[in-house]
Amino acid sequence: MSTMNLTLLTDFYELTMMQGYFKTQNTEKVVFDAFYRKNPCDGGYAIAAGLDQVIDYIKNLRFSKEDIAYLRSLNTFDEDFLNYLADFRFSGDIYAIPEGTVVFPREPLVKVVAPIMEAQLVETAILTIINHQSLIATKASRVVCAAKGDGIMEFGLRRAQGPDAGVYGARAAMIGGCIGTSNVLAGQLFDVPVKGTHAHSWIMSFPDEYTAFKTYANMYPDACCLLVDTYDTLKSGVPNAIRVFEEMRNAGIPLKNYGIRLDSGDLAYMSKQARKLLDAAGFDDAYISASSDLDEYLIESLKAQGCKITSWGVGTNMITSKDCPAFGGVYKLAAVEDKETGEFIPKIKLSENTEKITNPGNKTIYRIYSKTTGKIRADLICLADETFDESKDMIIFDPQETWKKTKVRANTYTLRELLVPVFKNGECVYDSPSVMEIRDYSKKELDTIWDETKRFANPQHVYVDLSDKLYKIKSDLLEKMSLEALEY
Repeated sequence: MSTMNLTLLTDFYELTMMQGYFKTQNTEKVVFDAFYRKNPCDGGYAIAAGLDQVIDYIKNLRFSKEDIAYLRSLNTFDEDFLNYLADFRFSGDIYAIPEGTVVFPREPLVKVVAPIMEAQLVETAILTIINHQSLIATKASRVVCAAKGDGIMEFGLRRAQGPDAGVYGARAAMIGGCIGTSNVLAGQLFDVPVKGTHAHSWIMSFPDEYTAFKTYANMYPDACCLLVDTYDTLKSGVPNAIRVFEEMRNAGIPLKNYGIRLDSGDLAYMSKQARKLLDAAGFDDAYISASSDLDEYLIESLKAQGCKITSWGVGTNMITSKDCPAFGGVYKLAAVEDKETGEFIPKIKLSENTEKITNPGNKTIYRIYSKTTGKIRADLICLADETFDESKDMIIFDPQETWKKTKVRANTYTLRELLVPVFKNGECVYDSPSVMEIRDYSKKELDTIWDETKRFANPQHVYVDLSDKLYKIKSDLLEKMSLEALEY
């Protein structure tokens, strides 16, 4: 969205390390993985988003004269390194999981294979883009799941953490399943539906509520949504809305896409009472929409209480992912190319926190589907050159609790490789779908996981396993490093 040059959208240490690699003539090719360790909101899944903006960033990754002048002013970088930056172009490969895909912890969402200086430079930009949009897409998906088929409108622009977060948050919310946004700029940039109604100030600017409703209906007869809680919802707002609808009907104006919006009070009670009033007046096809600090938990609760709301406007809690404000994606070195053999030597990061130990090697991911149900059985992280035969039994196991094993019978499953090429030798080889196409794809993706994985409390987690070959490499590295530590 912004016309800002994003080349310096990086942490300072990445540039100082780049200069270190440059000075030591370290040009080795490496593999970095961008992944997350834990599902946001303690949920059972996440939705990948932000790849299109990563593509734009890589395509436009150029150090301008102004960038070089600024870096020179820091008195940290030598002229030969600055000259290198002046001619910098990304020349590596990038693989990624397509936007809208259901994903799980520890799976590489983006894999960068490039000279180490290049791979290091792009770390922060990739993380800030993928982390933000995947977070909001996941939150939106949860809200959409709670609504159980009702339309969700994204209403969060004025509560977002700045214009970019508002615009790209709206994009991510659409990927997560929203039917439209109030954000006009997002609508223009991403060709998504923009919708909305009037504010309380519209009502208050007229001598009375009826006149305000009547004027609005005259202006927008084909999209007449009246906000009924400015004064008294049931004694004034709904009766005045019904009066206007009756006058439209009597005047022969087709009543379509019309209804009321509730923005305060007990939404369950108010919607049930409003529904009775509307139905009694013959407006049983009028919708009732609601806003007012909604999230997936409140929507789920209201529906359990039998509310009569059929569409929802969700703002603050979705655009900020208020209860879970960070996605937690990280970017870790996984392999270094042997210059003599061209093979990638696996690298591993150790930690006293088990969940922070990385998976080594140049990897890919296969998703295992049941032929009978079409649902995901498990995901398998393996080395990039591994292949599997669907006509043979497959034994998969939990890499942490290895005694938990499952045999996937031959010819009962299908495999799909999740990582796809995005850049090859610095050139983009991937065509991004439109946001609405990604939204439709994401909806189909959600159909591949069980409802137990979608529930908000204690969801059933999808297994993410390691191949035998990858597990052995990881185990051998851990054993080797453990023995070496004993010698200190």
